[in-house]
Amino acid sequence: MSGDGRRNGPDQAELARRFEEHRGYLRRVAYSTLGSLSDADDVVQEAWLRLVRYYETSPEGADIENLRAWLTTVTGRLALDYLGSARARREQYVGEWLPEPEITTWDDPADRISQDERVTTALLVVLESLSPAERTAFVLQDVFGMTGPEVAEVVGRTPAAVRQLASRARKHVEEGTPRFPASADEHEKVVSAFAVAWRSGDLSALLGVLDSNVTFTSDGGGKVQAFLHPMHGADKVAKTLLGFLKFASEVGGAWGRPVLVNGRPGLVVFDGKNTGVFSFTIDEGRITKIDVVRNPDKLHDIPADGAGPDWALGSTDN
Repeated sequence: MSGDGRRNGPDQAELARRFEEHRGYLRRVAYSTLGSLSDADDVVQEAWLRLVRYYETSPEGADIENLRAWLTTVTGRLALDYLGSARARREQYVGEWLPEPEITTWDDPADRISQDERVTTALLVVLESLSPAERTAFVLQDVFGMTGPEVAEVVGRTPAAVRQLASRARKHVEEGTPRFPASADEHEKVVSAFAVAWRSGDLSALLGVLDSNVTFTSDGGGKVQAFLHPMHGADKVAKTLLGFLKFASEVGGAWGRPVLVNGRPGLVVFDGKNTGVFSFTIDEGRITKIDVVRNPDKLHDIPADGAGPDWALGSTDN
């Protein structure tokens, strides 16, 4: 504050306006680092408070030359701190932990712009296996294009150390993500074929879109029923899905809907009692991973409409 009690720098309204111009970008940075939208929102809010505090405590006339860069550094540091506490929480997590899905409508251009299609569910799952510093270095450098010295400032390491962190992270990412990932159109076609085969109960067609070594992982967080460990193999996964279909059909009122999950075609499925968000990893035209988030704590933002046609489970009708 200045000697007469006024805030240094821009007034509150102007500062808020300038911050809002970067909020969406900062949220993507935090979410890509943390895999949690709720934690990302907390980080972004704290970045705003840090910005306000900067102007309250800085000398009169001080200003931030590059606000986006300043906020990115602050957000990266905060997200890195959050990763440490998040890992402790996840050690107590019931069953498999999957990242909170970012779910948007199918055909709204604004929704497509809000997502970064590079930050797929598959990538977020792989990033979970990295150390906090490796994960932060990879996200900031490889996804958001920050330089080594800029990342070094965030993680508190030398540029040389950052190069090593990013190199190790890239190796893990290359090993854990598809060698021949599907294009957007191919991804949509494969997921659509999966949905048709599943909802019509066609085992042969379902096996036709699944890789022989497909992995099925579900996250219920101890709140709803889910498998405690991943399931492997096309035959086992397909028969489990058809068993779920039979149960859902008997319950009644079960439905599915195509949505975008982290910028890629996926499904929202309601089984008559609980909702699940299905995301798919596709390699060489086959589904190699199905990740299903059923934990209701991670499913706050499912769009109510505008996501394409609904279809009943157990029916081929749209």
